[in-house]
Amino acid sequence: MEKLNTFISSAVPLPIENVDTDQIIPARFLKATTRAGFGENLFRDWRFTKDGTTKKDFILNNSIYTGKILIAGKNFGCGSSREHAAWAIHDYGFKAVVSSYFADIFKGNALNNGLLPITVSPVILDQIFQAIEKDSNTLFEINIPEQTFKLLASNVTTGFEISPYKKHCLMHGLDDIDFLLSKSDIIEKFELAHKA
Repeated sequence: MEKLNTFISSAVPLPIENVDTDQIIPARFLKATTRAGFGENLFRDWRFTKDGTTKKDFILNNSIYTGKILIAGKNFGCGSSREHAAWAIHDYGFKAVVSSYFADIFKGNALNNGLLPITVSPVILDQIFQAIEKDSNTLFEINIPEQTFKLLASNVTTGFEISPYKKHCLMHGLDDIDFLLSKSDIIEKFELAHKA
């Protein structure tokens, strides 16, 4: 996985509440067993008509909005526990999703796949949406070591929670298996010291 530390990016606003995992990646696209290629079907039914024509009024199809950060309405990632939702968002190119509330399973799946979910207060979320509405190129700074999210234009900064273990994994580009492999020397020494 890519290492995430501190980065600055513009953001894509999705001010819709209760976005579930079937809206993020419809069930009919869950046939693949690898993570690659899911981004092309992110929000598929919102981005395209049934015949594959682009829906010009959907935010991801509006070229004025770009960036590595998705700003979402409250209760993002609810519904089924499909890990593919996190895969699709990450594969599309987002490094972080910001919302005032995430479904717990989605939050865990995101962290396990190198996607940072940042929970902010409803007041801060509203300020973020207003800043993007005012200037689609407005920049935000995400600092994982300091656990801060900053609106650079106004210097408004808020902290966010992340477990020390997941923080370490994101900063070092490790998934759970990579983390265990990085401890192989310690594991081998333990096994040698505790042979039956």
